[in-house]
Amino acid sequence: MSQPLQLPRWIDIGLLPLWNLAIALVVAGLVVMVIGHSPWQALTVLLNGALGSVRGLGYSLYYATTFIFTGLAVAVAIHAGLFNIGGEGQATLGGVGVALVALWLGAKLPAVVMLPLLVVASAFFGMLWAALPAYLQAWRGSHIVITTIMFNFLAAALNGYLLVNWLRPAGSMSVESAEFAQSARMPALHQIAAAMGYELPSSPLNLSLVIALIACVFVGWFLWKSAAGYAVRAVGSAPRAAHYAGIRPRAQVLIAMAISGALAGMVGINEISGVQGKLTLDFVAGAGFTGIAVSLMGRNHPVGIVLASLLFGVLYQGGVEVSFELQGFSREMVVTAQGLIVLFSGAMATVSAPLFARLYGMVKGGRHG
Repeated sequence: MSQPLQLPRWIDIGLLPLWNLAIALVVAGLVVMVIGHSPWQALTVLLNGALGSVRGLGYSLYYATTFIFTGLAVAVAIHAGLFNIGGEGQATLGGVGVALVALWLGAKLPAVVMLPLLVVASAFFGMLWAALPAYLQAWRGSHIVITTIMFNFLAAALNGYLLVNWLRPAGSMSVESAEFAQSARMPALHQIAAAMGYELPSSPLNLSLVIALIACVFVGWFLWKSAAGYAVRAVGSAPRAAHYAGIRPRAQVLIAMAISGALAGMVGINEISGVQGKLTLDFVAGAGFTGIAVSLMGRNHPVGIVLASLLFGVLYQGGVEVSFELQGFSREMVVTAQGLIVLFSGAMATVSAPLFARLYGMVKGGRHG
């Protein structure tokens, strides 16, 4: 029996997602038309709001930074045969780690020392929160989906407890921590530009974007260039065969989930150190779940995840502009349009892939004919 044709990477993570996105935009446009608005006008406002100005682009890249972290977190787990739905909780604990270190050492250490410590703290706390469900699955047989969902709620409860009882300044009615020292604030792009003599409009975009891109390089190297990454992918593809080959599946589950949690935890750098400057409730705001869509749409590859994150960043920023600019176009309608894009971009992958495989096979066969 013939084996299914393997698509080249440029089709799998490039052309196929673009095709799925085009179909999704057509369907979203039909929905916009049904509710009484012009799809072209809505698309124009969305793109202008997200990409038409330096400030809009800054906001889009700021959102994309968070989605890169959570998308990579989901992708690493998937390559190990795991479905990590705990990005929300791991990102929340990463923010808690950032806040604890910033409040403890921020006034004592300079930024050149403080900022790397915050990155380590966010990754460590996120890794710890993911390692617990990994241990429960590998050694106790608990299902990773169930435990990571439960740990999302536990993380939210722990964050609220710490804010209300320990980190909230005395006399404050706001459920948030004290402001961080300046040394614990990740520099924003417009601040860096001002220091170099350039003037840029203010936006929440900060150096976390550079850290996110470095994380992409690391994940690509780890999964496809390192022996440890090969072991993780072997367990994800065929755990029993990997076991007979001398690879310990339990250890690989723990390693993959630890790296996954560390990546999700670094959302705290972007959101807490880079933007908020203090620990707040629900600062993750669904980014952990969006990371699932980002990873699936990006075909669980760092390059695809970056492109999918940019798309979702544009949707988030442009969606806000659409809800402001178009009369009667509510925020709920924007979320609906975004949801349709997520649905069709993910679901159409399995529908379109065989078509692309046949077309690629015809072209390849024609060249050899």
